[in-house]
Amino acid sequence: MSESPSRPNIVLIVCDQLRADHVGFGGSSYIRTPHLDRLALSGTTFSNAYVANPICMPNRASLLTGRMPSSHGVVANAGALFWTANTLPRTMREAGYRTVLVGKADLQNGIRRIFDPTPTSAAAVGDPFPPGWDRLEDPDRYHGVLQPDPKDFYGFERIALTLGHADAVGGHHLRWALAQGASFEDLSRVGPQHARYVNEHWWQIYQPHLPAELYSTTFVTETSIATISEFAAGDRPWFLECSFPDPHHPFTAPGDWHFRHHARDIALPASYHDHGVDAPSHLNEFRSLDPAGLVRMFGPTPEQVRAAAAAEAGAIEFLDHSIGRILHAVGESGQADNTIVVFTADHGDMFGDHGLMLKGMMHYAGCTRIPLIFNGPNISPRRTQALASTIDIAPTILQLAQIAPYQDIHGTNLIPSSAADQTPERTCVYIEEDFPQAGMFAFPVPSQARTLITDRYRLTRYIGGTDVNGEIYDLTDDPTESINRFNDPAYATVRRELTDQLIDHVTRLSAPAPLGSLTATSEPHE
Repeated sequence: MSESPSRPNIVLIVCDQLRADHVGFGGSSYIRTPHLDRLALSGTTFSNAYVANPICMPNRASLLTGRMPSSHGVVANAGALFWTANTLPRTMREAGYRTVLVGKADLQNGIRRIFDPTPTSAAAVGDPFPPGWDRLEDPDRYHGVLQPDPKDFYGFERIALTLGHADAVGGHHLRWALAQGASFEDLSRVGPQHARYVNEHWWQIYQPHLPAELYSTTFVTETSIATISEFAAGDRPWFLECSFPDPHHPFTAPGDWHFRHHARDIALPASYHDHGVDAPSHLNEFRSLDPAGLVRMFGPTPEQVRAAAAAEAGAIEFLDHSIGRILHAVGESGQADNTIVVFTADHGDMFGDHGLMLKGMMHYAGCTRIPLIFNGPNISPRRTQALASTIDIAPTILQLAQIAPYQDIHGTNLIPSSAADQTPERTCVYIEEDFPQAGMFAFPVPSQARTLITDRYRLTRYIGGTDVNGEIYDLTDDPTESINRFNDPAYATVRRELTDQLIDHVTRLSAPAPLGSLTATSEPHE
């Protein structure tokens, strides 16, 4: 496709583990997000946007491929997305766009780089990756002698990566912080053992030693602003993904941002004491757990919920401030009239709903519903209740950029191209989750979950590990998802109809994707 100066630039802003209702425009009563609120007010906001998978790596791969995890192959926080996969940035690059990723990728950050196979064992299994390809998110790569970055990272011609969460400084973020004058020794003072303040109720709530000026949010912001300024002088359209690691736990808003809210002022979720009627047994088992490790779900005390919410609010307000700076840079560069901004998150967090914290085999809205805004020229200001999925973001951006979608995309366009565009709205969204960690618990936990959400119901089916192998919630009569109707005779017909739809989605959307674009770079390190 030939280049056209009328094609819009795209800024895709992604936050990590941000619930749909933990922003001002999503209904939060205490989190102040004026910049995002203005973006939502002047753009199209989807109030019922859901993930394809409520876990980081699978849903981020779905965001960039427009495909379900069972199709693109990244079904858990392990392994790597196949390096020649058809992706949104690759397709845009082939159509003449500049493509840059700043911040968290999480497309390779898994088991493969931790357990390094020997050359013999790798050859024996037919290793599809060029040497070193799936080590680009390995922190050790950025220590010592600097290695050149690839010219094609899933379609991105340039990357500036953050690695990890909280006050961790790795990847290109590390190089940047050292260039700001920080010492390696100082940047290594991470974690609660080096914190300025650690909350008494949960060690994952702390004010880091790292100042706001060197925090990952600032790195993503400054690097994005520099990229926008650079591209303003060019004659090609550009696609920039600004991917923030926050507000994912640990909750470590830096500097004064950490104390903008007081735990005593924050109310518990309305469903905190509601453990549900006929809820699956593994959810009750999760509630019996105390915090352990970095990622294990648990049943938080009221003090833990309030303290985490206060710290998270500071992190979100720091993000909003930083996103405001990025939007201002677009305007200052003279590109606002031809730039589309998309805002979303990779998944949510239970955050005390139904007495639960974090995520994993819990398909309540707190984990699965995410913010989604499209803002820019020819996009109507409106708030819609229409269903949307993470897999719809890639085809919608391609439509807005006047680029045909690739053949193996699953999602659908969400923004009509004209008044005559009669693209039908979704009747449901489909969510997958595979849980290889199930065997690590001392009690039965499902290894798989598949969910179907319509404008009225939520159906979830589990494989193994629970006494009730399904959930049905009537979202009209029971918006907090408190009464499980799966075995209710009055809902037998609803169960049968939803199950038929779920089987249809499982069948249609789980086929392996083609190996990738025929024009993908064959030697990524050249």
